[in-house]
Amino acid sequence: MNTESNPPQSAPPGDAPQAEVGPVLHRGVWVLGLIALLALLLSALMWQKLSTIQEQLARQSADSGATAVEARTLAKQAQEQVLETAARQSVMQARLNEVALQRSQLEELMQSLSRSRDENLVVDIESAVRLAQQQAQLTGSVEPLLAALKTAEQRVARAAQPRLSALQNAIARDVGRIKGTTVSDTPALLVKMDEMVRLADELPLANAVAKVAATGSLKPQREDSVVTWWQRSLAVVLDELRGLVRLSRVEHPEAVLLSPDQSFFVRENLKLRLLNARLGLLARQLDAARADLTGVAASLHTYFDASSRKTQVAADLLKQLQAQMKTLELPRVDDTLAALTTAAAGR
Repeated sequence: MNTESNPPQSAPPGDAPQAEVGPVLHRGVWVLGLIALLALLLSALMWQKLSTIQEQLARQSADSGATAVEARTLAKQAQEQVLETAARQSVMQARLNEVALQRSQLEELMQSLSRSRDENLVVDIESAVRLAQQQAQLTGSVEPLLAALKTAEQRVARAAQPRLSALQNAIARDVGRIKGTTVSDTPALLVKMDEMVRLADELPLANAVAKVAATGSLKPQREDSVVTWWQRSLAVVLDELRGLVRLSRVEHPEAVLLSPDQSFFVRENLKLRLLNARLGLLARQLDAARADLTGVAASLHTYFDASSRKTQVAADLLKQLQAQMKTLELPRVDDTLAALTTAAAGR
């Protein structure tokens, strides 16, 4: 108050620096105050911001906690579902294993039934083929064998088993080979042998004596004179003398040495050989039958007259028999039997 009413007094020269320091201090105080106020405002702003951040962090923490609780709940549910799924999977795996076991057992049973059926089929076909082969050997005809092979081929085709395809191919090859083979007719051969046996008694031997034709009787007739009777008697005697000497050409000395009794046995031996060949043909002993026919040919060529017509007819029949005996061998079914053996072994 006193400073406003009293006029200012001039300070002494020594107090001038002190007067200048006062406003500076005053301004410094104001600056410090402003700085403090600004710092206070900044602190308040920072505090408010920190409070906001803290609230956000609290909310986020609460949300995180709720989320964690929810996550734990979901995790627990997921774990329970996993356990339940694992239990179901184990049950399903057990059932699957059981079904697989049953399926394998069923497949084994089906394979066993199929294998048993195939084995029975193979055994039946083999029995039928072997029986037909025996019938063909006994009858000399390939018809039983062809019928058995065709029936077997149809049965294999109906079975439709891949493991029997080799058997089907073997049957087809044997059927084709049998159809392409020429087999002689056994009844025709038997007829020709019977004809040979019938001709054996009529065949002339190589050393047979020709029959002398009757030139007349030596008894005198009423109308003949004595001279005529003597002439006729002389002619008869001369013919008899000529018959005592016979000239003929015999190729084999054995035929010349045959006596009349031995000639009978030669014919009987020839017929026995023919009958043996007939029996060998019926018994399907073809080698023995061929050997007997060879013996018949040798006897016919050695002991009988080759220039006779009946001998030539018999020789022609014998040649036909020997030629047809070469084609009398029945074809074999080795491919079919080998395929049956392989199929029965299961390879």
